[in-house]
Amino acid sequence: MSTTTIETTTGNKTQFLQETLTGLQSEPKFMLSKYFYDATGDRIFQQIMEMEEYYLTNAEMEILQYQSAQLSQAISADGTAFDLIELGAGDATKSIHLLKSLLNDQMEFSYFPIDISEHVISDLEENLPKKLPELDIKGLNGDYFDMLKKATELSDRRKVVLFMGANIGNMTITDAESFCSSLKQLLSPNDLLIIGFDLKKNPQQILAAYNDKGGITRSFNLNLLQRINKELDGDFNLENFEHYANYDPASGACKSYLISLKNQIVNIGRNAIHFIENEYIFMEISQKYSLTDIDQLAAKTGFKPLQRFFDQHQYFVDAIWKVD
Repeated sequence: MSTTTIETTTGNKTQFLQETLTGLQSEPKFMLSKYFYDATGDRIFQQIMEMEEYYLTNAEMEILQYQSAQLSQAISADGTAFDLIELGAGDATKSIHLLKSLLNDQMEFSYFPIDISEHVISDLEENLPKKLPELDIKGLNGDYFDMLKKATELSDRRKVVLFMGANIGNMTITDAESFCSSLKQLLSPNDLLIIGFDLKKNPQQILAAYNDKGGITRSFNLNLLQRINKELDGDFNLENFEHYANYDPASGACKSYLISLKNQIVNIGRNAIHFIENEYIFMEISQKYSLTDIDQLAAKTGFKPLQRFFDQHQYFVDAIWKVD
């Protein structure tokens, strides 16, 4: 077992500032959801995953708990060594089931967890080897594609990419197509992608997951303003913003916003951002898919669907695609 940390160099803060200003100086205003995940954001998201209303975690956890053996067989079908690369690894509480199955099957592989949060990667490298001492883990802290390129430079073995947790849903369908096309360009023929999708279902059930009665999702969104205050010398007054979410069953788009409750000026360093009363900041999208939508996305972006794994309620699907 070896443990290596590969971190991005200086410039993360500069990029955070530039992308934040770009979003807040746009019309309409927006923020990038990848910046939700500082140490506090990580903790709040753990609370979200434990919410009664947030069905996604349990649905995908069920798939990984009870079908990891089948996933392992699909991954190891050709019997060659590989690199298992997880985009947005989080705390690996779901993927650890797959890791255990692969180790039990005595597969030769390395695990490359990738996450934008340095806190997440540090935690994984400290704790996963305690649970799986035989695991070869190399943590990668940074943007998905930058770190995926690093992983391909470190090893020429075939790649199995995990993109779990409905992270693809954090993009519009157009952006998801662009993302999958870019991902495919970094992979080789017969490499695999295991990708999780939240399926379209009762609109009330979906909306409740993003507008919970306990206000945890509200806290998650507002924490990004607090992070800007702390890291970028901002002066957001959190009481001047209100969380709002909606879901459109026709498009499958669940969107969340922060609404300015008054005319105000927010300073970020030397930059003044003007808000008018009821102006919104678009915070994130959680796109829901039908099975037809999923197959169309694969076909448009150069992948061939191989298998699907569902939870018992068919709330969620983990699909295996192969690079054509």
